[in-house]
Amino acid sequence: MPLHPEIAKALASLPAPPAGPLDPVAMRASEAEHLPPVTVELPSVEDTAVGGVPVRVYTPKDADATLVYFHGGAFFLGSLDTHDHVARELARATGRTVVSVDYRLAPEHAFPAGLDDCYAVVTELGAQAPVAIVGDSSGGTFAAAIAARAHDEAASEDRRVVSHQVLLYPSLDLDFDEDRYPSLRENAVGYGLETAGLKPFNAFYLESGADPADPRVSPIKREDLSGLPPALIITAELDPLRDEGELYGERLRAAGVEATVSRYAGAGHGFVQHFAQIPEYHRVYDEIAAFLKEV
Repeated sequence: MPLHPEIAKALASLPAPPAGPLDPVAMRASEAEHLPPVTVELPSVEDTAVGGVPVRVYTPKDADATLVYFHGGAFFLGSLDTHDHVARELARATGRTVVSVDYRLAPEHAFPAGLDDCYAVVTELGAQAPVAIVGDSSGGTFAAAIAARAHDEAASEDRRVVSHQVLLYPSLDLDFDEDRYPSLRENAVGYGLETAGLKPFNAFYLESGADPADPRVSPIKREDLSGLPPALIITAELDPLRDEGELYGERLRAAGVEATVSRYAGAGHGFVQHFAQIPEYHRVYDEIAAFLKEV
């Protein structure tokens, strides 16, 4: 189906991007000037640290479990503030304490600094009881990589650190050859994130030492997916990254992992962050909550 009319209208109103190379500092400043309003009030929202890593903790009433959230932003954008509304919605819908990780960003911090920050938070909290992890876009890259690493490091001790993984339109293959997935061509232009922008946006991460052939960087390249935690993979119909997320779900199921792939029609990349106020997309939070309860 075509792009949702409200999304199409919003994209049409955006100014053309500035010419020249990407400037991380200027782009972060622009993000900070356009933060979404707070629409979900919670009993407690606190900035603190876990495992030496800055985090923001969102605690709903009667929370009885923990969810760790990794924001997106192509590894060099995004912050606790730009994704504050997503974390609040996750806490409201799931009834879990949400710990949003303020991980270090490229290019100032070379790979695997951000990934290590996220893993440190997960292992610190998961030592008490298994935690669910959620990540969107590049945060989904981290979530998939951390689920695998936690499985490998805990397997010898017969324990589980990560109970569930939720990947929102994840970037799972940082080899951006347009022939690898049909969606890279089908959704190349006109839907927000464009295929031609993938390389320059991810260059800060890749040039910091992240190798696309490394499963920590491209989780879909991991050969053995057996034993990984149950997964919910949310994809967007008009996202260049759609097919790699859906293929990952197929590969998880083939390896015996309980995995659900849910495609949102008429949506482009980033719809949870930018367009979840639209009723047909806001239900993504209820889908996540149901997955965490039922699996």
